[in-house]
Amino acid sequence: MAERSTAAVDVADNSGDEPLAAQAAQATSDGVDTQNGRAADGPMPDKDGERTNPAPTAAPELHSGHKLARRYRLEECVTRVDGFSSWRAMDEKLRRAVGVHLMPADHARARSVLAAARSSALLGDPRFVQVLDAVEENDLVYVVHEWLPDATELTALLAAGPLEAHEAYQLVTQISQAMAAAHREGLSHLRLTPSAILRTSTGQYRIRGLAVNAALRGITSETPQRADTEAIGALLYAALTQRWPYENDAYGLTGLPKGVGLIAPDQVRAGVHRGLGELAMRALANDGATASRQEPAFTTPDELAKAVAAMPRIRPPEPAFTAPPEYQHTTYQQGTYGRPMPPGVTTVQNRAVAPPPPPLQSRTGKALKWGVAALLIAALGLGSWQLADTLLDHRTQKGNSGTTNNNTGTGTDESQPSEPGKPLKLSNARVLAIGGADQVKPELAPKTIDGSGEPGWVTPQYLGFSNLGNLPGRKDGSGIVVDLGSVQNVTGLDVDLYVAGQKLQVLAAPQEASSPDSLSDFSQQLTKLEVAQMKLEATLETPVRTRYVLIHITDLPSDGEGGYRGGINEIKILGRPS
Repeated sequence: MAERSTAAVDVADNSGDEPLAAQAAQATSDGVDTQNGRAADGPMPDKDGERTNPAPTAAPELHSGHKLARRYRLEECVTRVDGFSSWRAMDEKLRRAVGVHLMPADHARARSVLAAARSSALLGDPRFVQVLDAVEENDLVYVVHEWLPDATELTALLAAGPLEAHEAYQLVTQISQAMAAAHREGLSHLRLTPSAILRTSTGQYRIRGLAVNAALRGITSETPQRADTEAIGALLYAALTQRWPYENDAYGLTGLPKGVGLIAPDQVRAGVHRGLGELAMRALANDGATASRQEPAFTTPDELAKAVAAMPRIRPPEPAFTAPPEYQHTTYQQGTYGRPMPPGVTTVQNRAVAPPPPPLQSRTGKALKWGVAALLIAALGLGSWQLADTLLDHRTQKGNSGTTNNNTGTGTDESQPSEPGKPLKLSNARVLAIGGADQVKPELAPKTIDGSGEPGWVTPQYLGFSNLGNLPGRKDGSGIVVDLGSVQNVTGLDVDLYVAGQKLQVLAAPQEASSPDSLSDFSQQLTKLEVAQMKLEATLETPVRTRYVLIHITDLPSDGEGGYRGGINEIKILGRPS
């Protein structure tokens, strides 16, 4: 994607704190060119929706090459509106791209911008684009934030078409859970537009501008949770239909037909996932609009997140199979290179086909045919007799010896169909110190079994090497050990990962093991070592009796910021009662 799209403040609209249904109309009245993404000077709405004049202070006159704090070199201005400007810059100390918001220190909103940036930085949730610095110096206030060059705006994704059901499910799941966590810390966004949502190359959605975007434009709300919930509903609606759920066009999307009101997504576009469409309607329900089944509207992101978690999981589509091209023989391979085709030989798709030989009509030929037929009949009879004898012997041996699982010694009948089982109760989770090294973020391990659906165990950022920094004791990876409390019959796994692209395997300790503390203690392999997507699901062919299960990560994906990071959100171990 173009780097311009990673600016921390979207410039496709200049709306205030009115409902989302009116934002596109406000953009026109505020002098915004939504096609070119540039905002002209114009009045801004206050918290009551009334028009007020913008702050008289002009944006600082800075230019490319200017340095802040002798560290941040400004490179490209991506936004200049309402007394502030936003830039792509280079952090010369860490040699990485960053984003910077700039405004005069005497700007009417300078204090609120600093407060919003500092509170957002304290959250430290990796699902949000992180604030790196918030400074006031030399009559300037500036906020430095992450710049994600490999991420794509939701605006660009929707320009190519609606999202398929699994991708829309991932979008609403991750965004609603992230905003629920932010509101629990007293933080709101108030400008959750398609340009505020970024999708990384690993499939993770990141939210930029938490609290800061609204503070830059002076937007407030008396019901911030309801405002953010409605915004998430609008994002989901747009993802399913490629239409903006109001009459006005906005963010490069066509609005709904005028005069029909808010209609269900499956009435806008055929084939929309009904469950996701109903969630979008309940999140958007306002001013008399209701969901198709008359359920109450969602009023908080947490309510929406819980409803998404309760619906059946939507799996990714199966990859399309493409048949390999038919192999064509060349004349050289057929042995006719440089020679004319013999008479009587025809070709089918460049392949020489000679006419079949004449049938055997002589007395010798007839005798040969009958001899071959007799031999075939004898061979078939002999083979049938041997097959029946083998089956009878096998059935007799099975009846005499009983059934035994030779792989695990559990006495389970291998002929029984595999069943995923039910989630087992997990008593504890801890980080395994592989190689005797210090544990990686041990305080986060219990979050992987708390059932919250939020990020659980997340590794630090490792630079230079994907195998956890290639540090001593880290070359063999790290992982989470789950304690089932007692020996159980494990039949399957359901693991939500923090990010796609991690290389991992699942191991189990023998049932007689007690507090295993090294990689060698986990001698039974439940899944092979391979690169996983956002979810790891497996059903074992035969149950494995164990108390301790290890999710072992050996390699991390790029985080798009010059380093490597991974982790586990939620672990479920499936099984049957012992």
